[in-house]
Amino acid sequence: MNFRIGHGYDIHRIVAGRPMVLGGVTFETDYGLEGHSDADVVTHAVCDALLGAAGLPDIGHFFPNTDPVYKNIDSQILLARVCSELSKRGFAIGNIDVSVIAEKPKIYPRLAEMQAALAKSTHLPVTNIGLKATTNEGVDEIGRGLAIAAHAVALIAKL
Repeated sequence: MNFRIGHGYDIHRIVAGRPMVLGGVTFETDYGLEGHSDADVVTHAVCDALLGAAGLPDIGHFFPNTDPVYKNIDSQILLARVCSELSKRGFAIGNIDVSVIAEKPKIYPRLAEMQAALAKSTHLPVTNIGLKATTNEGVDEIGRGLAIAAHAVALIAKL
C-alpha cells in the first residue's frame, strides 16, 4: 500500500451573531466564526489535510468562497464530498488527528460529539478520529478570544 500524510490548517475570526460550529457540532453561544460557509475551522482543516495527502488542491479550489452555492453551507457536506473525491481516486482514509486552539467556547465537554460527527462524514470508526482542544495561553488573537484555529493531519492509503 502507498501511504500518504497530509496537513491542514484553518483559522477564522470570532464575530457576533453567527452560529458557532466546530467539528460539525453547534455550540450555544451568541458569537460564531466569520466565513462564507458555516466557518467550521475543524472540518476545514480536516478537508485540507485529506486533500493534501491525496496531492489535490485545497478546499478553496473545490468550494470557492466566491460561489453563492457554498454560502452558509454545512461543512460536513463539504467533508463528505472530499471523502468521495478521495474514494473516486482510489484512496482510503486511515485516520485523522485534529488539534483545536481556542480560548472559548469550552470544547472539551463536546469532543465526543465532534468526533462522532467527523466519523459519520468520513465513514470512519470514531476511534480513528483523534481530537484535542487547547488554548493559546493568552497569546495573539486566538489567546484574546478573537479567533479559533485548527490543525489536522490525515493518513490515507492508495488502494
